[in-house]
Amino acid sequence: MGKIIAIANQKGGVGKTTTSVNLAASLGVLEKKVLLIDADPQANASSGLGIDIDTVENGTYRLLEHSIEAKKAILSTNSPNVDIIPAHIDLVAIEIELVDFDDREYMLKKAIIHLKKSYDYIIIDCAPSLGLLTLNALTASDSVIIPIQCEYFALDGLAKLLNTIKSIQRVHNNLLDIEGLLLTMYDSRLRLSNQVVEEVKKHFDKMVFKTIIQRNVRLGEAPSHGESIISYDLDSKGATNYLSLAQELIEKNETE
Repeated sequence: MGKIIAIANQKGGVGKTTTSVNLAASLGVLEKKVLLIDADPQANASSGLGIDIDTVENGTYRLLEHSIEAKKAILSTNSPNVDIIPAHIDLVAIEIELVDFDDREYMLKKAIIHLKKSYDYIIIDCAPSLGLLTLNALTASDSVIIPIQCEYFALDGLAKLLNTIKSIQRVHNNLLDIEGLLLTMYDSRLRLSNQVVEEVKKHFDKMVFKTIIQRNVRLGEAPSHGESIISYDLDSKGATNYLSLAQELIEKNETE
């Protein structure tokens, strides 16, 4: 039975989509069968894996409104062992459209729960907000990875996110676990980066992944080519970091 993992943080620019795409690709290279669900209206995870988002008809939007079965929304990608349910800009409307549904927080869960039999990992790239889309993702997930950038306002908003997760655990999904906090955009030359690492580890200790994602130019270039860092530049620091994260995730879950 597979595991559903949301990549969430209401702050933008912390490396959510970069992590979603490259963790999925790394797990695929390590011979795990992976489904990436793009639950962000910006659809960057979709375009980052070579999907032409202007041609998307069956994606997360139609999945959430239950007008299609999940299998009709799944596309293959150019990344080994990785499928995707893509997003489209029309996803921005879903929060308004779902608001009158009694079970609005469970629409994604109902649509994808059966897919756990077909995949080792299902990764959900969340929108940079704590709205209904992210609530659906967290209600559907077994665990959540929280990327935190090694920059000045790193811990800003983290308390709010952790409170949201506690609330979801209490009301909608008592099995939701925090998979880990992932430090991103780390630059060893900057004293600030090192201070953030120390501070996060001091406060959260074992919740923090050992792997730290370093700032890397190639990571920024890869999406413009519609590729993960694994296929774009396997020798880069970014690829090494994400393969390490995937290995850490596999080891953690296979020893539990």
